[in-house]
Amino acid sequence: MVTAALFAVFVVLAIIAIAAGASIRILREYERAVVFRVGRLLGVKGPGLVLLIPFIDRMQRVDLRTVTLAIPPQSVITRDNVPAKVNAVCYFRVIDAGRAIISVEQFLQATTQIAQTTLRSVLGKADLDMLLSEREQLNEALQHMIDEHTDPWGIKVTTVEIKDVEIPTAMQHAMALGAQAERERRAKIIHAEGEFQASQRLRDAADVIAGNPASLQLRYLQTLTEIGATQNSTVVFPLPLDMMKPFVEAVQASDQRAVSRSGETETISSSRAVRLYRRSGEAPSCPTAWARSSATPAPTMYLPSITR
Repeated sequence: MVTAALFAVFVVLAIIAIAAGASIRILREYERAVVFRVGRLLGVKGPGLVLLIPFIDRMQRVDLRTVTLAIPPQSVITRDNVPAKVNAVCYFRVIDAGRAIISVEQFLQATTQIAQTTLRSVLGKADLDMLLSEREQLNEALQHMIDEHTDPWGIKVTTVEIKDVEIPTAMQHAMALGAQAERERRAKIIHAEGEFQASQRLRDAADVIAGNPASLQLRYLQTLTEIGATQNSTVVFPLPLDMMKPFVEAVQASDQRAVSRSGETETISSSRAVRLYRRSGEAPSCPTAWARSSATPAPTMYLPSITR
């Protein structure tokens, strides 16, 4: 009899312990409990101690911390028909645990799928240059569009970032050539601007030196000092260009005299040929003299012979 009573007490205590274990839940600060009673939504409870009616209430835990969602690489064709593979990362968190459980089944998978489709849709409307240089605008557009889709589910998308853009090797080579050509163009422009500014400064310096010829001699002496500062065997004698002018003029005058003498000799030779033709009646050996004698009448006086 006593044994049966003890056994009954033990069974009752075991049932109470099991019921207490089934009815008591402890939630952390970042967790919420969505409680269903007989299939109907009772509400969101937590954090802390949550009491449930055994076998009647059902609870689902929801984590409110920010979730890092890695979007796998997506094949995208940009607006300028360039194939690319783009992957991104999405940060979101649950702001309404009740809607996250009731409005959508497995909100994490649903958010992943909507992020992938939105990524392909937005990047397909952008050019390759925009995809590479204007990522901030694309990130904002992606975050706004994904958040619009997930807002009815009680999910807030905080940030979407494009991680990497993979383009074909041939396109990378073409872009590298274009960048190199652009750098060379800028270098040539900078060099040309430097030459232009230097020419302006040299012109100003020439105007200053032209006002005082002694400054040119001082410049010569300064150049000799700079050359002599280094230990070498080079000797430089500055020679003004004005000293060479008489020699150049003398050479030009001698050339002009030589040309005039050659012309006089040719004229005298032609006259002699005409005179011999008049006397003998034969054709002159010089074609030039023949042409002149046939075109113009012969002179009546003889030219004196000039010997040089």
